[in-house]
Amino acid sequence: MAERKVRVRFAPSPTGALHIGGVRTALYNYLFARQHGGEFVFRIEDTDSHRFVPGAEEYIIESFRWLGIPFDEGVSFGGDHGPYRQSERREIYKQYVRQLLDSGKAYIAFDTPEELEAKRNEIENFQYDARTRMQMRNSLTLPKEEVDRLMADGEQFTVRFKIEPGQEVHVDDMIRGDVRVKSDILDDKVLYKSADELPTYHLANIVDDHLMEITHVIRGEEWLPSAPLHVLLYRAFGWEDTMPRFAHLPLLLKPEGKGKLSKRDGDRLGFPVFPLEWHDPKTGEVSSGYRESGYFPEAVVNFLAMLGWNPGTEQELFSLDELVEAFDITKCSKAGAKFDFKKGIWFNHEYILRKSNEEIAGLFAPIVANNGVDESMERITEVVAMMKDRVDFVKELWPLCSFFFIAPTEYDEKTRKKRWKDYSVRQMTELAEVLEGIDDFSIEGQEPVVKQWVESKDYKLGDIMNAFRLALVGEGKGPGMFDISAFLGKEETLRRLRRAIEVLN
Repeated sequence: MAERKVRVRFAPSPTGALHIGGVRTALYNYLFARQHGGEFVFRIEDTDSHRFVPGAEEYIIESFRWLGIPFDEGVSFGGDHGPYRQSERREIYKQYVRQLLDSGKAYIAFDTPEELEAKRNEIENFQYDARTRMQMRNSLTLPKEEVDRLMADGEQFTVRFKIEPGQEVHVDDMIRGDVRVKSDILDDKVLYKSADELPTYHLANIVDDHLMEITHVIRGEEWLPSAPLHVLLYRAFGWEDTMPRFAHLPLLLKPEGKGKLSKRDGDRLGFPVFPLEWHDPKTGEVSSGYRESGYFPEAVVNFLAMLGWNPGTEQELFSLDELVEAFDITKCSKAGAKFDFKKGIWFNHEYILRKSNEEIAGLFAPIVANNGVDESMERITEVVAMMKDRVDFVKELWPLCSFFFIAPTEYDEKTRKKRWKDYSVRQMTELAEVLEGIDDFSIEGQEPVVKQWVESKDYKLGDIMNAFRLALVGEGKGPGMFDISAFLGKEETLRRLRRAIEVLN
């Protein structure tokens, strides 16, 4: 049999914001597809009409556009295997439901919710399976005439998969190896509901993966219990030769304590769990997103790639192309990955350092303008060059750098008490005279002259520099003092220095 082209899919449900765990699943699918010269399909699983949320599908597409993870085909991308929304594939699923019923691999059940609840109360740990199905109201226990009459009368029904006991089911998992399960522990899952004429996740998933020629199913660990059922469904249809290989990814775990990562963890510890800000149309609640929080998409991708996988080397910073090159699905961890959100911040800091000063300045310039400052890109770039290594996010630059653009009107009390001595007015007045006499106001022009003056007067360099900083900055922060004064220029430096002498005297 010819080797099939690798095709993977990401198939979210449009039930709200896309969780960051879903983003990681999509990323691993993308990396796997690209590595094998394959294709990445985007499918929307919207068979549960009650949970549909308006705007969720557009939100998911926009998230991947921002992250820079492209799809090859699917909803809004086109392709030869559509439609790619499950709600538009009703008639396709009905054919396969009929095939299972005709071959005796499935049966029709008329049990009402009340009857099922009564049976649960009667039998402890009740499961609808080979042991109990003959006690229920279905096409296996009712005469054919009765079944036909109920159908003709429009009685609501479900179609259940008939699982035969005594089989050993093998799931070939690329991360977990050969997973074996006895069919006796599986229940006769509902595959179709007449109420909305839609299949459940299990049937729709299998049919779509088969018809869309999906070769590998890479999904979250939470779907591992359903894998044996999916293997049995492939067998029931006679599709063993095209059965995809599975890979069940480890869960993303809470940063603290036990259990899987939730939105509550993000709210409590102050980090996003969604790629973009989400406005819930039902509750009006707004949840933070990585984009709006100031993360670079490349940093988010790099951070997520390392949660549950590592390249086996010391390297941590990868471009998307480098990730494609290095990624190996078999090296994913079986255990859950702790969501170290502080590491995500570290990645963003590293990407600030990697980006050119010009690029960061381009992002910082609107913030400068919004604070009422009209400054050239050249000058903004100079400030970025001095200060970008001190921040994790571009938005943190303004509180740290505003003094470059706006002279202080107040002086930090704590710094003043510590750094402005009784003799500071005299020393700063002398310093102003020294600076006045310097023609070359570059760092190289100022520094030797000022240091020579300090030495000749037998002053402490620390005293001079600390008071000088307070005068120019208003508090005890910033880069080297001559970097600041050279940037401000002679006129502005002297103006600030003389105002501080006047105010702090």
